[in-house]
Amino acid sequence: MPIRVASRRRTAASLAAAFPGAEFVDVTSRTAEPWVRLSPFYPHGGIPVPYDAGVTSESVEGIWQALKVFQDVDVDPARLGITAMKGLKRTVRRYGPVRGHRTGLHGDRLLPYESARRRIYLPAYRWVLEHRVADLVERIRDKSDVVLLDYTTNGDVADPTSPLSHAALIQRYAEGRWPREADAETA
Repeated sequence: MPIRVASRRRTAASLAAAFPGAEFVDVTSRTAEPWVRLSPFYPHGGIPVPYDAGVTSESVEGIWQALKVFQDVDVDPARLGITAMKGLKRTVRRYGPVRGHRTGLHGDRLLPYESARRRIYLPAYRWVLEHRVADLVERIRDKSDVVLLDYTTNGDVADPTSPLSHAALIQRYAEGRWPREADAETA
C-alpha cells in the first residue's frame, strides 16, 4: 500500500474516517521521538550547506532561513547553529519582502523561490534522509498502511502557493520518486 500524507490539523475522527485502519505517523517538530527526527527543524548537526563547502548546519530549516535574503537584510549565519527547534524562522512581517535565497553565505547570486527549493532545500533534506534518518525511512517503508502527518501537504516543488511538505518529501523519497533537484533556470 502506498504511503500517504495528510494534514496534522485534521481531527482524529476525520483522519480515521478517511484512512480506516491506517497507522498515523506525525513527522512534525511537535511530535515525540523517534519521528521528530524527520522534522526539518530537528538539530541533527553536520548537515552540509549547499554552495558552501565545509560549512554545516544543525538543521535543514537553519540552512533555509540562513540563506534567505530580504529587501534590507542579507543572510544570517547564526541560524545555522540553532539547536532549539525554535527561533529559526525569519519572516516577511519582520524583515520585509524576500528577494531570494543566496547561493551560500557569501554567494553572489540570489535564487528565486522554486530554484532555491530545488537547489538548497531538497539537497539538504535529502542528505538528512540518507545520513541521519535512514532507519526511520526504512521503518516507514516497512509499514503496511501508513499516513504521514504534517502541517502542509503540498508535495509539488513548483507550487509556490503553499509551503512544501516535508512529509510529502519523505513519501516521495521512500517510494523512489524524489523530485528533480536541478532545474533549467540559472538565476
